[in-house]
Amino acid sequence: MFALDSRLQQDTLTIGDFPLCRLLLSNDANYPWFILVPRRDDISELFQLDVADQQRLWQETTALAEVLKDSFDADKMNVATLGNVVSQLHMHVIVRKRDDAAWPAPVWGKHPAKPYNAEQVAAIRERLRLVLDDDFTFLEG
Repeated sequence: MFALDSRLQQDTLTIGDFPLCRLLLSNDANYPWFILVPRRDDISELFQLDVADQQRLWQETTALAEVLKDSFDADKMNVATLGNVVSQLHMHVIVRKRDDAAWPAPVWGKHPAKPYNAEQVAAIRERLRLVLDDDFTFLEG
């Protein structure tokens, strides 16, 4: 059974599910920072996924990055899987703008996280409702 790492639970807001991945929003209003987590048990590395899941993860990642780039008017999309602190496999998909708090440096550790308020989260969810297709299921919470 899929269980989200406690650190991800603590630091993110759940948006919904693609066929493979749970989509999370990092609770840091400095950047539109999304995280995809394959709903597979005991996976910490990309190569541990079977070939079909590897392909699906890449499809979901690139589709998400494309809609985020357009809907958030990104100057650059940062896509990475690191897992040095949270070992559960997860893919960061971060909207970067030349005027964001950390530009051009990486977002990690640059500025303290600024939690979203309820209105900001609702606005992001609504923006995503306009661009995510039928293979995405929104979840509350």
